[in-house]
Amino acid sequence: MKKIILSLTLTIAIAFVATAETAKTLKVGDTAPAFKIKNTSGKEIDLAKLSAKGPVLVRLTCGCLGCDRELPYFQALHEAYKKDGIRLVAIFAEPDEKFAKYAKSKQFKMQYALDPKRNSWKTFGTKTMPSNFLIGKGGKVIAISKGCDPSGLIARNLGDKTATLLNTAKVDIKTQVDKNKKPIIQKK
Repeated sequence: MKKIILSLTLTIAIAFVATAETAKTLKVGDTAPAFKIKNTSGKEIDLAKLSAKGPVLVRLTCGCLGCDRELPYFQALHEAYKKDGIRLVAIFAEPDEKFAKYAKSKQFKMQYALDPKRNSWKTFGTKTMPSNFLIGKGGKVIAISKGCDPSGLIARNLGDKTATLLNTAKVDIKTQVDKNKKPIIQKK
C-alpha cells in the first residue's frame, strides 16, 4: 500500500513539474527582460529607459542578516560609480510594513522597490536570493552573480566589472567598506 501511495505521489509530482511554466534563465549576453516596477513612492522604474541612458545594476534581495551585511558594499558600489553613470535598482522581497523601518535605518540613496510576491525573480529567471544583474547601456546582460557574500567579494567583483564597463578607474569597494565597518561583537 505504501508503495502504491508513493508511486502515485511521484507520478502526480512529475506530471505537475512537467506542465509547470518555467521562466527562461537569463545568461550573460542576453537582452535584459522587459521590466517595470513601481518604487515605494509609486513612481515607475523602467529598466529599458534606465539602460538606454547607461548601465544598471539590478539587485534582487531581501533584508535577511546575510543580505543586510552585504548591503553596505552595494551602497558603496553605487556611490563609487554613480557619477560615471551607473544606476542601482534594488528590489526587496519584504512587505511594506516591515520594509519602511528598514529603509529608513539604511538611508538608501539608490532606487528601490518592493516585490513581496517575487514576480521580479520570475522575470529575471531566478529563484536565488540575492541575485545581481549588471545590464549594459542598451540592455545587454554583462554580468550575473547569485548568492550572498557578506564579506563583500561579490560587490567588489561587480564593482570591477562596472568600472571596466564605464571605462573608469576601479574602486576597491570591499576595502573601502571594511575600513569603515564597526566590529561585530559576539555575545557570550
